Amino acid sequence: MPTSRTGRPPAPRAPKRPTAPRIPPQNGVLAFYHRARRGWDRPLTAYYLIFGGSLLITVLGLVMVYSASQITALQMSLPGSYFFRKQLLAAVIGAGLLFAASRMPVKLHRALAYPILAGAVFLMVLVQVPGIGVSVNGNQNWIAVGGSFQIQPSEFGKLALVLWGADLLARKQDKRLLTQWKHMLVPLVPAAFMLLGLIMIGGDMGTAIILTAILFGLLWLAGAPTRLFAGVLSVAAVLGLILIRTSPNRMARLQCLGATEPQSGPVDCWQAVHGIYALASGGIFGSGLGASVEKWGQLPEAHTDFIFAVTGEELGLAGTLSVLALFAALGYAGIRVAGRTEDPFVRYAAGGVTTWITAQAVINIGAVLGLLPIAGVPLPLFSYGGSALLPTMFAIGLLIAFARDEPAARAALAMRQPRFGRKRGAGGTGSKRSPRRWNTMRRRASAARTSGER
Repeated sequence: MPTSRTGRPPAPRAPKRPTAPRIPPQNGVLAFYHRARRGWDRPLTAYYLIFGGSLLITVLGLVMVYSASQITALQMSLPGSYFFRKQLLAAVIGAGLLFAASRMPVKLHRALAYPILAGAVFLMVLVQVPGIGVSVNGNQNWIAVGGSFQIQPSEFGKLALVLWGADLLARKQDKRLLTQWKHMLVPLVPAAFMLLGLIMIGGDMGTAIILTAILFGLLWLAGAPTRLFAGVLSVAAVLGLILIRTSPNRMARLQCLGATEPQSGPVDCWQAVHGIYALASGGIFGSGLGASVEKWGQLPEAHTDFIFAVTGEELGLAGTLSVLALFAALGYAGIRVAGRTEDPFVRYAAGGVTTWITAQAVINIGAVLGLLPIAGVPLPLFSYGGSALLPTMFAIGLLIAFARDEPAARAALAMRQPRFGRKRGAGGTGSKRSPRRWNTMRRRASAARTSGER
């Protein structure tokens, strides 16, 4: 055995560490995928998607309302920007509601549930009072506020059902009562049917369908068993079938599915067919903003229920796919907020709002594409109508507040520092000021990072 110069055996050498296998450089597509996935998993992703998506939809909607409503306003001997100015005013008021809702604590949202429900029911009852309620297109669901301004209380009924239903189910879950079917159904389903009855008295089945979708969304989130869920769905389907069969107007809309000519069968499918014409003539990139032909009296309700058709004609397939992508991002963000929270009220409220906006967008776009009957519901945040825009923007504010309230999102927001300005030092009056240091996203405490957020 070899020895060292001192006569001692040499110290054993540490084994060499195995070299890590060399990872080949990733191609551009794979690297982009990994970067996008890391960014998608950040805690503020839902916050940015909700805020940015809703802002883009609202701004694009204002542009399309101005383009689609000019001819209608001139035909009514009104200024060309008449409907745009009213929509812009509603958007400004809605922005204030959105900001207020996004800054409210969850306790205040829950406290507002019962007042909003009571106010919505009171206004929906007033709609049926002669001399107060106003009939529009055969549906008496409006109240004249003053001048040319009207409100539709049933739109606020959607927000009321979401907040009140979420608060009710959250309190029952805290008491562990949702395992009993009677506590899951009562009083949620009777209250929802009361709202549906008040809406159907005025003949607005489109809004009733949205409220039914919200009810089913809340029951689904509450964990309703399949038999119970199927039972409520069957009752709603039977009532809906009866309401359709007893109304010639609703039967005519149902018969226009897949129509390609205005005179299709015994009914006139003028609106449905001209909506398809508008989409077909748009091509890939459209005829240009303001260059729609169908809005010149051929397409009824061009700036309200069928604004998506005018968007397809003027902005083409690229414009319509952009709108669909924005709504898809908004829906994903809402589902993400509902799935990552520990607060049952936040889960039910976020899920209810997401169901509301997603279902209404699907019904409106499906009717324009000829895949669903025309239900007469506006495209959320996009179509003309202040009564629909105000509660929807308040609901978006709810989602923003819930997205900001996630633990990881709160930590990420708390780590932020103002990007401009001087750091405050302890120098005296005659001391030399330290040079300005710009705070960037990179200067953050690494100990506070969560979920990969920087």
